[in-house]
Amino acid sequence: MATKIRLARAGSKKRPYYHVVIADVRAPRDGRFIERVGKWDPMLPKDGDKPRVELNEERIKHWVENGAVPTDRVLRFMAEAGLATREARNNPNKAKPGKAAQERIAEKEQKELDRKEAEEAAKAAAAEEAAAPAEEEAASEE
Repeated sequence: MATKIRLARAGSKKRPYYHVVIADVRAPRDGRFIERVGKWDPMLPKDGDKPRVELNEERIKHWVENGAVPTDRVLRFMAEAGLATREARNNPNKAKPGKAAQERIAEKEQKELDRKEAEEAAKAAAAEEAAAPAEEEAASEE
């Protein structure tokens, strides 16, 4: 039987409270579980008097030895408690803008390029016009 150490949601609407449970992977999130091994109250302040996360370290160690796999969030809690190690994740694509935003940026850059080209063309035309009368005057004097 494949088991996971995961969160089961409790609490009312907009007031979440989670139990850390050992459950069969096929069981529903808030359904049947084997054992409750901790709790997490995200509504408590991070630096308050009461701890936000409480874990039964003995039982978690027992279940990990017997093959239970923690979910990512539970693995974070275990790493904070010193029960497991968790590699830091790096997602360089997360900070990149979305597809529509990239399209808007490209359009803006294209408009800026077109405006600069138009300005350069206008300057070149003005320079040609300024040079043309001087050439015509020199030709008419000869």
